[in-house]
Amino acid sequence: MGVFSRLSDIINANINAVLEKAEDPEKIIRLMIQEMEDTLVEVRTSAAKCIAERKQRQRALSRLEKEVSDWQRKAELALDKDRDDLARAALHEKANVQKRHDAVAEEVGLLEDHLQQFNDDITRLQQKLQDAKNRQRTLVMRHKHASTKLKASEQFHSDKLDDVLFRFESAERRIEDIEARGEAMEIGRPQRHAGEEIEDLEREDEVSAELEALKQRRGKSKSAAGQTS
Repeated sequence: MGVFSRLSDIINANINAVLEKAEDPEKIIRLMIQEMEDTLVEVRTSAAKCIAERKQRQRALSRLEKEVSDWQRKAELALDKDRDDLARAALHEKANVQKRHDAVAEEVGLLEDHLQQFNDDITRLQQKLQDAKNRQRTLVMRHKHASTKLKASEQFHSDKLDDVLFRFESAERRIEDIEARGEAMEIGRPQRHAGEEIEDLEREDEVSAELEALKQRRGKSKSAAGQTS
């Protein structure tokens, strides 16, 4: 199983556990980042062990290479001394050492492949971790905005707000009832036409003129009475 498949399984398991507890998304984001950081540490630790093991195998490989050369030299020496039996035995030992050498060389190759995979995994994981951290702030802000909006919507649709609106509508209906009662009082009363109102104005002018004439006559009368006396 690859490191990212394993990481995905761990994150999904933890996220499901959080969701079952109705935890907030911010906590899920922090959890995902924490899991990625922990996985990065784990991969680096595994890579360090692999490096140490490769160095150990490379040292063993160097010793075996030296031993192969040593048995080759001994076989040549025995042959120079006309000791074919010893030369044959030396070549057998050389073959055995060469076999161990080839096995260790294969192990070194596998370890190098693993290290390359570790390097790729660490690079990808670092990129994903940085991307997650960059997006964390935006996601947290979006969550807070959405939570505020949801809270406002819940308050708008709450029973308390419905009660306030009901009382407002009740007061409005009472005002409308008073207005209707006032309008009803006017029903049946005679309505005066414009002509009648103009006649009243003309009559008022006539009365004013007659009053002025009466004042003048009374003034003259008082003046004549004064002269007689």
